[in-house]
Amino acid sequence: MKRMLKNAYILLSIFKNDPLKKIKLVRRLPAYFHDLNILESQRQYAKKVFPLGNPYPCLNEKFVNSGTATGHYFHQDLLVARRINLNNPHRHVDVGSRIDGFVAHVASFRDIEVIDVRPLPNNIPNVIFKQADMMDPVQKDLIEYCDSLSCLHAIEHFGLGRYGDDVNYDGYLLGLDNLYRMLKKKGKLYLSVPIGHQRIEFNAHRVFSVSFLLECLGEKYHIDKFSFVDDHGNLHENTPISANGIKSNFGCKYGCGIFELTKL
Repeated sequence: MKRMLKNAYILLSIFKNDPLKKIKLVRRLPAYFHDLNILESQRQYAKKVFPLGNPYPCLNEKFVNSGTATGHYFHQDLLVARRINLNNPHRHVDVGSRIDGFVAHVASFRDIEVIDVRPLPNNIPNVIFKQADMMDPVQKDLIEYCDSLSCLHAIEHFGLGRYGDDVNYDGYLLGLDNLYRMLKKKGKLYLSVPIGHQRIEFNAHRVFSVSFLLECLGEKYHIDKFSFVDDHGNLHENTPISANGIKSNFGCKYGCGIFELTKL
């Protein structure tokens, strides 16, 4: 009993500043102690005894799904990594995409060169990193440098200062121009951005209307594939670009448009 009260005190003190979590915790404590008693009763039959340390309560996992398989990053990272694996380019470069998502996916099966405005202190197998601000004029040795290029959920941040870059209202245009210069003719660009009613939500991101994106991309690229993640986090792969879809931004207030493009 003394040990149980000590454990209960420790558990409750963890959530002392969150009354709602404390209420949920109290409701789930009986099941926690029930499982703990079973574990302790099994010690006498164990092949190797582990001493019990301080409580580390994980009380919610049995009531939720096995993981999160929705949302912008989950779908775009997996989809574009799959497309790169299928297309097997000679040199793939990424600008600003998530290291622990998309870049990690690609690095699991091939080399990937990564450019970001912030430093990357870790050495990661198959990842070749370069720190640079992609709003600056692209270096001569990077012009028509690669046959495959990605920029996922990144261009919307350019010029808003969120990541230590300079504030520049047209920063996204500078970034798009540099992506175009870096890519070889007939090379592939994988681009994703938030879609919906066009706006800046400072200093988090821009949201682009589909019609404006088509204006920016239409004269420089052929659109090979278009997919999007809707406001509920669901992927719609290889969606035809229709007039109604353009007008309604495919029903998105804050969705994610994913383009696979070929440079003309």
